[in-house]
Amino acid sequence: MELAILLSLTFSILALLFTAATAASTPVEHSFHQCLSQNSDIPVPFSTTFYTPNNASFTSVLVSNAQNLRFIEPSVPKPELIFVPFNISHIQAAVICSKQLQIQLRVRSGGHDYEGLSYASDTNQPFLLLDLSNFKSIIVNIDDNSAWVEAGATIGQLYYRIAQKSKIHGYPAGLCPSVGVGGHITGGGYGPLMRKYGLAADNVVDVQLVNANGIILDRKSMGEDLFWAIRGGTGGSFGIIISWKINLVTVPSTVTFFNVVKTAEKEKIKLLHKYQQIAHKVDEDLFIRVIFQDVDAATKGEKTVQTSYNALFLGGTDRLLKVMNESFPELGLKKEDCNEMSWLDSVLSISASSGYNTSLEALIEGRPPARLSFKAKSDYVQKPISKTGLKGLLNRFLEEDSPFMIWTPYGGKMSQISESEIPFPHRKGNRFMIQYITGWFTDDKDVEAKHIGWMRNLYSYMERYVSRSPRAAYVNYRDLDLGMNKDRSTSFLEASSWGTKYFKSNFERLASIKSKVDPDNFFFHEQSIPRLM
Repeated sequence: MELAILLSLTFSILALLFTAATAASTPVEHSFHQCLSQNSDIPVPFSTTFYTPNNASFTSVLVSNAQNLRFIEPSVPKPELIFVPFNISHIQAAVICSKQLQIQLRVRSGGHDYEGLSYASDTNQPFLLLDLSNFKSIIVNIDDNSAWVEAGATIGQLYYRIAQKSKIHGYPAGLCPSVGVGGHITGGGYGPLMRKYGLAADNVVDVQLVNANGIILDRKSMGEDLFWAIRGGTGGSFGIIISWKINLVTVPSTVTFFNVVKTAEKEKIKLLHKYQQIAHKVDEDLFIRVIFQDVDAATKGEKTVQTSYNALFLGGTDRLLKVMNESFPELGLKKEDCNEMSWLDSVLSISASSGYNTSLEALIEGRPPARLSFKAKSDYVQKPISKTGLKGLLNRFLEEDSPFMIWTPYGGKMSQISESEIPFPHRKGNRFMIQYITGWFTDDKDVEAKHIGWMRNLYSYMERYVSRSPRAAYVNYRDLDLGMNKDRSTSFLEASSWGTKYFKSNFERLASIKSKVDPDNFFFHEQSIPRLM
C-alpha cells in the first residue's frame, strides 16, 4: 500500500514538472517532445538531449560544432530546438516527428559545412537541428581490413583508433582532424592517400542509414542505387548516415614528410609552372600539395606570397629523393628537408602545416580548430596556368588581408576510377584542385562584404584558367554563389546551375534516385539534390 502511494505521488510530481516545463515551451517544442516520447522505442532523456533557446546551454551546444562563425551571428535564423540523441531509435523518432509536424530537419555530424547548411537555414522556415555528436563509436577489425565508424566521430579519432590497432593500416580521408566522418564521406572525402587509394567514399563497403520513413537500412536493404548516391552525392539529401563500414588500406611503417617554403618572386613562378606539369604524373606514392598564404617579408616589411610544398611520401627518404630528382629537381629537395615518421604522425605534421592544432590530445578529443568567419570556393585545373596567369593570381593575393589557397594534386588512382563509379565525378583529366579561402574575426557586415567581394573577384579572374562546361566545383566546399534551391519545389532544371558543377552528368541520376527514395523531398536544404520532375 505504501509503495502504491509513493508511486502515485511520484507520477503526480512528474506530471506537474512536465506541465510546468511545457507551459513555458513553444508549440513546436511541446509537440516534438510529446511525439518523440510516443515514437521512440527507448525513453528519451530530455534533460541531456533537448535544447531550446530558453535553455542556458542552447548557444554553447549550437556553437560547439559550428566552424564558420558567419552562420551563428544574431541575424542568422536559429533552430527552434536542438536534439542531441544517444540512440538510433531517437533518430528514427526525430524523422517521424519532423515529418508529422511538417518542420524542417537539419542534420549535423561535424559542422565544418562551409555554408552552414547543416545547422543554419536561409529558407525563412522554422527548423530543428539533429546533432550526431554522441555517435562516436569506432570498431576497427584488422583481421578483415575494415572498420565501422559512426557519423559523429571525427577523422582524427578514426585515424587514432586505426593506429592503435596497426602501424601499417590507414584510411584515405582528409587532413582536418576535427571533420565529422558522416558528412566528409557523403561529399567524397579526399586526402594525402588519394593518389594511391582514391577517396574516402571510394573505400566504403556498407552503411547504416535512417531513411525518410524513419526506417534503418543497410547496403543490402537499401539497394545499390541508394548506396551509390550516398557515397559522394552530398549530405542531407537521401537520409541520415548513422555509420559507415570502410575498407582500411595498407601504409608503410615508415613514411616521409617534407615542407619546403619558397618566397622569392621569380623562383615561385618557375616552380609553380613546373609543378603543374608533374604533380599529377609522379609516382602515386607521392602526394605534393602547394599552400599559398601572405606573409610580411622579413627584411622590407612588405607583404609577399609564401608558397609551401607540403608532401607525404609512402616510403623512406632515399626512394623519395630519387623520385624527386627524376620528376621535380627544381624544388631542390635535400635529405635534411625530409622527416621519416609513422603514418599517424604524418597526418599531424601535414595538418599542422595548414595551421591546425594537431597535438595528439586534440586528435583524440576531436578538438576543432580556431573558428572564424570565412568564405571559400573551389576549382579544377586541367591545363597549366600560364606564367602570366600565375603572376596575376599572386598579385591579387596581395590585395587581401588573410588569403589562403591550396593546390591538391590528382592523377594516380584518381585517374583510374570512372567518373560514374560514385557520384563524385572529378577524375581523369584533372591536374589539381584549388581551394580558395579568406577569413575574418568580426561580425561587421562591411568587413564581411569586403572579403567576400575579394573572393568573388578572384574567382572571376580565374575563370579563364580552370575547367569549363561545366566549371567544376567540390561539393564538400559548398558555395551558395553557384545557385541554391528556393524551396522544396525547386526543379531539377533550376538546380542544374549548381548541380552539374558538383556532379557533372551524375546529377541527373542523383535526382532520379532522390525521386524514388524521398518523393516528398523531406531531406531538403539550399543545395540538396532535387527530385527529377
